[in-house]
Amino acid sequence: MNNFHIFLGATVADAAARPLHWVYDPKKLKKYIKGKKEITFLKQNKSPFYSIKTGNVSGYNDVGQVMFKTLVSTKKKIEILKKFKKNIIKNFGPGSAYWRNLKLRKKYKKIKWKKPMNGPWIHQNILETIQNIKAKKSITGGTKVNESDGYCAALPYYLYNNSDKELKRVIRGVANSKTNEIYGLAKLKIIDLALKQNKNPVQVFIQKYKKNIYFKEVIVNIKKIIRIKSQNHTKVVKKFGKACSYPGTFMGSIHAIISSSSYKSAVIKTIKAGGCNCSRANFVGAYFAALKGIKNIPTQWINKTKPAKNIKKMIYSDIWIRY
Repeated sequence: MNNFHIFLGATVADAAARPLHWVYDPKKLKKYIKGKKEITFLKQNKSPFYSIKTGNVSGYNDVGQVMFKTLVSTKKKIEILKKFKKNIIKNFGPGSAYWRNLKLRKKYKKIKWKKPMNGPWIHQNILETIQNIKAKKSITGGTKVNESDGYCAALPYYLYNNSDKELKRVIRGVANSKTNEIYGLAKLKIIDLALKQNKNPVQVFIQKYKKNIYFKEVIVNIKKIIRIKSQNHTKVVKKFGKACSYPGTFMGSIHAIISSSSYKSAVIKTIKAGGCNCSRANFVGAYFAALKGIKNIPTQWINKTKPAKNIKKMIYSDIWIRY
């Protein structure tokens, strides 16, 4: 058995949160989930910016799906990143639903987003990546925002090859900044410690890298969260940032991780906090899948997640052997 249940954990968490993605107004969020026994996989889209069918994933996890499919279909290691770039353009570029909706944004902006666009939302990092691939730049990632796209692309690759050098290359190929690299790699390190069955992976990460200048900022921010572990999760996320950017999205995820005891409780907590729940869910879901295994992911949730079927097929396959 390989460790693809970790990517499955990220995918299911993203899909579970997706119908409430980017709901920043706490009053509206409270209204949407009031009286519901189950707030995951809402049948009716409540995202104010875009609408896709329940069970599908956000643009964050979808870049991971592109990497996953690239790895599965590519035999030679040397060809992986080259094919990944081609598949990025195919999935997100001209002719795709993502690209078509990019042209609609100006129209929807004029009406002040009174209703969401029908179809997926292309992220800034991915848009820049496509432009940079076409311009044949050596490092193709976006430089304008520090968001989770790089980590999401690197997560399946980490399960294939956990070399720091290679992972940094993948992250920068989608999100080209030091902040994206540091926080993306930190997430993967913490997930790896969880996979190795450390009792407290976050604390072990601090101890292991406390003298490492590279992770200095990350450790400072983790310690800030540890000091307020007992505080209400939604309030913590509000304090450090509901939006998609680092370090806020990382800090909110860490709080969900250290204040939860299971995959399900952590994901639900993440959804209830609002904002860019999907960026946080991709880390939280992967972490708890690594720590507690595939059985900790609710079966009903897996069955509701459209990309899950293809990932499950690979979990017990020997096709992925780390180099």
